[in-house]
Amino acid sequence: MKVIVISRRYWPGVILCIVFLMVSVITTYYSSRPVNTRLYKVRESFPPLIYLPGYEQGPVIHASAGVLIESRSGAVLFAKNPDLRRAPASTTKMMTAIVALEKGDLNKVIKVSSLASRTPGSSLWLRQGDRLSLKELLEGMMLQSGNDGSMAVAEGVAGNVENFVNWMNLKAKEIGALNTNFRNPHGLRAPSHYTTAIDLALIARYGLAHPHFSELVKRKTAIMKWEDKAQSIQVKNTNRLLWYLEGADGVKTGTTNEAGYCLVASATRGDCQFIAVVLNSGDRWGDCARLLEYGFREFMVQKIADHRKAVARLPVVNGKMSWVNLYPRNDLNAVVKKNQALMIEPQVILFQNQATAPLQTGKIWGRIGYRYLDQAVEGVDLINLHSVPKKRSWWRW
Repeated sequence: MKVIVISRRYWPGVILCIVFLMVSVITTYYSSRPVNTRLYKVRESFPPLIYLPGYEQGPVIHASAGVLIESRSGAVLFAKNPDLRRAPASTTKMMTAIVALEKGDLNKVIKVSSLASRTPGSSLWLRQGDRLSLKELLEGMMLQSGNDGSMAVAEGVAGNVENFVNWMNLKAKEIGALNTNFRNPHGLRAPSHYTTAIDLALIARYGLAHPHFSELVKRKTAIMKWEDKAQSIQVKNTNRLLWYLEGADGVKTGTTNEAGYCLVASATRGDCQFIAVVLNSGDRWGDCARLLEYGFREFMVQKIADHRKAVARLPVVNGKMSWVNLYPRNDLNAVVKKNQALMIEPQVILFQNQATAPLQTGKIWGRIGYRYLDQAVEGVDLINLHSVPKKRSWWRW
C-alpha cells in the first residue's frame, strides 16, 4: 500500500493543484459523456457514482436508455444514454414510497378522497370513503402499482398532492437525482414530469437502503385489508423477475404510452447488489436480466479498507502514546472485473507527518483511496478512534 505524507506548509499549493487537476480531468472526461451529464452530489452515507472504464460496452439492450450500477460502491458498470430525459411512468412510485416512509406513519388510517378514487390507469379499485392504513396502501401501490393508492398516500401523508410532490422533488435533489422532476405521485403523463436512467438508479439505491422499502419491493404478493370492513384483496407484484431471476429483490415497473415499458430491477448475490434500469424497452424483462447477469458474471466486489482495521500509524509528540492508529471512517469497497482484481492499488494520503498531544477522537488525518486502471478513486477519511492524553512532565519549575 502506497502512503503519501503531505507537509502542512505545502497544503495550499497541493489543494490548488488538486482543484486544477480535478477541473481538468472532469472537463476532459465529461466532454465525452452524453449531453446533460453532470457530477451528482450524493449524501455522505452513499459513495459517489464512479463510471468504470468501458462502461459504454456490455450487453445489447433494446431500451432507449439503461444503466447498471453496484449499489454499495456506486460503481457504474454499464450505461446507455444515462442522462437522457424520459417519462418514468410508475417507476415514479419509488419516490412516492420513499417520501411516505420518511414523512408518514405506517399505522395511520387514511380516508380515500373522491380525487384519489377517480385516478385513471392501474387501480386498486378504491372507493371514496374507503379507509386503509398507510401500510396497506403502500403495499397496493408498490406491488400492484395502484395509481389510486398513490394519490391516497400523497393526500394522507401531506394533506394534499401539491405538498407531497414538492417533498418528492426536494428528496430527489437531496439524493442527487438532479435531472428529475415530478408533477404527480403516480407517473401518469404530465408536462415536465421526467427523469433519467441514472437518476432512477440513484433513487432505487437510496430506497433499498431503507429496511421497510427493501422488504416491500421484494414481496411477490400481499393481502391488502380495509379498515372497518371484512374486505381484502390479494395484490401481486408486477415485477416478473422476482419469480425467475436468482437473487431478485426489487424494485418497480412502469408503463405508459409516452414512457413505453420501463423497469428498475435489483438483485443480490453474496456481497454484490446490482441495480438495473431500462426505459422505453421492447424487452424490459430480458434487458434487465441480461444486465444483472452481466454484472454477476463479469464483476466482483473487492474490499479495499475495513473500518474496523487500522491502515496507518501517525507519530504523536508529547503524548502518553508515541503513535496513534488511523482507521477508515467507513468501509471502502471497489467493484472490478474479475480478471482485473490485481490491478487495484490502495493509496493512503496523510495530511501531516506527526500530531501533537492531546488528541481527541474522530479527527481527520488523511484519506484512503485506490487506483484502478489508471483511474484515481477518492476514498474515505482516516480518523483516530482513540484519544491520546498529553504526557505529564515530572519537572515543575
